Amino acid sequence: MRFTLGTSRTPDPSGSPRAHHTRPSVKAGLALAAAAGLTVSGLVVASAATAAPGGLTTAHSCAAAKKSGQMSCLAVKVTGGASSLARSTGAVRPADAPSGFGPADLRSAYALPDTGGDGATVAIVDAYDDPNAEQDLATYRSTYGLPACTTANGCFRKVGQSGSSSALPAPNDGWAEEISLDVDMVSAVCPSCHILLVEADSSMMTDLGSSVNTAVSLGAKYVSNSYGGGESPADSSYDTSYFDHPGVAVTVSAGDAGYGVEYPAGSSYVTAVGGTSLTKDSSARGWSESAWAGSGSGCSAYDTKPAWQTDSGCANRAVADVSAVADPATGVAVHDTYGGDGGWEVFGGTSVSSPIIASIYALAGTPAEGSTPSSFPYARTGDLNDVVGGSNGECGGGYLCTGLAGFDGPTGLGTPNGLGAFTG
Repeated sequence: MRFTLGTSRTPDPSGSPRAHHTRPSVKAGLALAAAAGLTVSGLVVASAATAAPGGLTTAHSCAAAKKSGQMSCLAVKVTGGASSLARSTGAVRPADAPSGFGPADLRSAYALPDTGGDGATVAIVDAYDDPNAEQDLATYRSTYGLPACTTANGCFRKVGQSGSSSALPAPNDGWAEEISLDVDMVSAVCPSCHILLVEADSSMMTDLGSSVNTAVSLGAKYVSNSYGGGESPADSSYDTSYFDHPGVAVTVSAGDAGYGVEYPAGSSYVTAVGGTSLTKDSSARGWSESAWAGSGSGCSAYDTKPAWQTDSGCANRAVADVSAVADPATGVAVHDTYGGDGGWEVFGGTSVSSPIIASIYALAGTPAEGSTPSSFPYARTGDLNDVVGGSNGECGGGYLCTGLAGFDGPTGLGTPNGLGAFTG
């Protein structure tokens, strides 16, 4: 088997190349990915003997975090292959435009209504600017027959970290892919929702956290965060400064590097969203899911266990809470034109699952003032699809890294089956 490090040639504004790394704790997850011929966290796992049909290859959109307190976006783009895999499994077809799952697929898979969420504001918090965000959003929505969502009609609003539409950060093509993915997923799940895009000055947690506060101050009751970085002793301070917002559903991607906890998914104040592989089948539901090998999970080193979480194998906060599709091999269609490739692309990563869940919270209705939306699914587990099967690494065969009946790390309590689990 051959292992080679992959990098992108597009720098971020600080001059850092979009190179990626992986942690020793995810080696087992990479071994699983090798069987599918995938690129996970920038590490190309190649073997002629184990290449998947179609030779699926992927790459992360953003630079890996280089220092403490820095975050990386968690979008994973399909860069080639998968055509024959698609024919056999109903998965992605990167050569088609658009390819990947669209709005009707997601609403079918998760038993979501076609209406609802009128006027509810879902905030997307990302770093740097996507100059083409609104025009790419317009293409996505018109292609799928969704109502227009523009600045002019009041549906779409883009602001900088301070809340001003005239004080935007520098553009970045990797984070622009993340932004396109996020706003498209809100559109797919809740077409009647308003979208507030808050662009942080940088990928540092302090700037992203300040942007979360800005989103809440501007009225958002649902805030999606598709980024993560290493845990640190500073996390408890970040928790109280940026994520303690009673009555607001704050969702965070669990990570794309397999078994291991990232922050802010480890925060006790958020809904940590893991990832699944989603395929069409002949079951009564019409879909099946298993834990995605890249989904982050585990036991936090610093964050205390919230009262509503009762698993016994982790004394601290366990990740994740719930999940949705994230496997790039069963990825979603996204339209993005800023920077490199441009046009229709296919994405995976838990950057897909976080805005999906935030939008489902919006469909379910405004959380009561002072409530803790992250606790809602724990009170209504019967309204979730329990995901069994799949693994994201080695943890002694336990629930923190394996898709098992009931609560488990990679998929949490399961995936949405209607809105019930997200209603206060």
